[in-house]
Amino acid sequence: MNKTPCLLAFLVATAFAATAPAMDMPSTAPAAAVPAAPKLDAALRALWHGHVVHTREYALAVHAHDAAKAKAAAGAVVANAKQIANAVGGFYGKSAGARMLDLLAGHWGGVKALTDAGAANDKAAENKAMAALQSNATEIAKFLAGANPNLPEGAVQGLLATHVAHHATQVQQIMAGDMKGEASTWQAMQAHMDTISDALAAAIAKQFPAKAS
Repeated sequence: MNKTPCLLAFLVATAFAATAPAMDMPSTAPAAAVPAAPKLDAALRALWHGHVVHTREYALAVHAHDAAKAKAAAGAVVANAKQIANAVGGFYGKSAGARMLDLLAGHWGGVKALTDAGAANDKAAENKAMAALQSNATEIAKFLAGANPNLPEGAVQGLLATHVAHHATQVQQIMAGDMKGEASTWQAMQAHMDTISDALAAAIAKQFPAKAS
């Protein structure tokens, strides 16, 4: 029995059922090549964009001292991480999905700690959070490279290092009230989510040509 339609339907439905608000996409981004698996690519883009939307919401709420919104945003980050992990599990199995969730939980833990430390102007805690995020990026890169031979570990780690740097810059700007600077970072951050998700989608499509479209 061919499970491809069910899997793709799950990925697309999961991605676009996320609660992320409408996002301002960069208007000056260069035209991208047509993806090998456009449905998978669109689904992964939506999921990874959801991650940065909700982490940004958390930072803005913390800066505004709005505990209710911060709690809601944190819950949305976790829900989104589960969706990403389920997407990974759809291709690599339940145990791989569980491992991906653990790794994403570590990433969110680092981002949350970095945000809270930035709000408290606690430099020691910021440094600790950054070290945790960098270590976690190494773990994620190793996991993805081990699962898919089309994802070189060094390249994936480089993509994640840039993502972590975006988080750090964005948090600093939000806590400083520099929303003009943050707008530029936010645009770059969203574009980089496309880069990450496109790389993953292309690698998965190459590894599982019969399952991805």
